[in-house]
Amino acid sequence: MIQSIDVFSSSISFSEQDVRDKTVVVIDVLRSCSTIQTALENGASGIIPLGDNDDAGRYTRYLDAASVLLCGEKEGKKVEGYRLGNSPLEFTEKTVGGKTILFKTTNGTRAITRSSGAKKILIGSFLNLSAIAEELRHEEDTEIVLVCSGWNSRLSIEDMLCAGAIIHKVFDFNMPEEASDGVKVAYGLFEKFGEDIPALVNECNHAKRLRHLNYADDVSYCSQVDLYATVPLMHEGVISIRK
Repeated sequence: MIQSIDVFSSSISFSEQDVRDKTVVVIDVLRSCSTIQTALENGASGIIPLGDNDDAGRYTRYLDAASVLLCGEKEGKKVEGYRLGNSPLEFTEKTVGGKTILFKTTNGTRAITRSSGAKKILIGSFLNLSAIAEELRHEEDTEIVLVCSGWNSRLSIEDMLCAGAIIHKVFDFNMPEEASDGVKVAYGLFEKFGEDIPALVNECNHAKRLRHLNYADDVSYCSQVDLYATVPLMHEGVISIRK
């Protein structure tokens, strides 16, 4: 039985203590978590998320260079010298199949690495919404934290909407007892706008930024619900899909 559930609005809005020994779902709809999901579905062997101060070089020293791809973005744009950016549509089977991906993004991987004290870290988005909810329903005697990555330390409405959708599914469309303010906001947002997820995502600030950078197709792709039925899980610093 789930003991409690809480929601945090950005990658820096929580402390280490807030997530310690809890089950964390990191949500970054546009685009890190959607990209992680896609890369793994397309055969990537694992993804190593890098935090703010992580040096990719120290990882590549211990990995076969032929099997590693350095990927990621800063402020939405692919980092110079990286193999791929943060567009899920770039992470095709031909490109990432069998590869280990070193992945660094402005918001999503920061949220993941800052959650390292959690008992379990899951990766969530609209692409695997029902799979995430089903996974959480089977958590026993657990406190759950939904970490919305946000954008540049601020709230992103698409991540909060996804958190609200997860809460609705986990609790069978009932508000959890003794809900925190974060839960109430996410729950209420989904109640109001959940019938047309793509429309709200399309109008959010980050979608507008991505369209300005010519990533309109990413916005459409990441707005799809239940495209996949798997849940990426982080174990010993590597994200993979449990077999």
